[in-house]
Amino acid sequence: MIETARLRLRQWRTEDYAPFAAMGSHPQVMEYFPKLLTQAESDTMIDKMKSIIETQDWGLWAVELKHSQQFIGFVGLHDQPTQFSFSPCVEIGWRLDQAYWGQGYAPEAAQAALAFAFDQLKLEKVVAFTTLDNMKSQAVMQKLQMKKVSEFQHPALAVDHPLSWHVLYEILSTDFIKQ
Repeated sequence: MIETARLRLRQWRTEDYAPFAAMGSHPQVMEYFPKLLTQAESDTMIDKMKSIIETQDWGLWAVELKHSQQFIGFVGLHDQPTQFSFSPCVEIGWRLDQAYWGQGYAPEAAQAALAFAFDQLKLEKVVAFTTLDNMKSQAVMQKLQMKKVSEFQHPALAVDHPLSWHVLYEILSTDFIKQ
């Protein structure tokens, strides 16, 4: 478990399934993803994230508000060994319920995940990527002092898919400033 001033990054729980499925079926939350998720797809995604954390002690953690234990989404690290031209790499990612946007939770939790990546895992670099139009996620990357390094076509999407072009950001351990 990782804690910040306001948040707790933790293993997934049974009670996270319903609110996560609601996020996955919300058009604004999923605007920059290829499709909305069904309940079964959301459940499978949690099962996979939970298993990865059980196996390696890190991953895409559930995030809750410390004061209320309210689940608000996920933030964490994901190993990308082969999928991309810039693989192998470790990606930092986040997805929060829309009710919690604009309150600084994504950069706060991501900052803690980066500290874990560099302090505990001793990584030299962490990457992040999103669609070209996802300016909110790019703003989080910039708040984290990540640098834009390139644009690329996501290999899992068709060339003509409207979300196929992505922007890649990275941060080196030597550039990370712990807050």
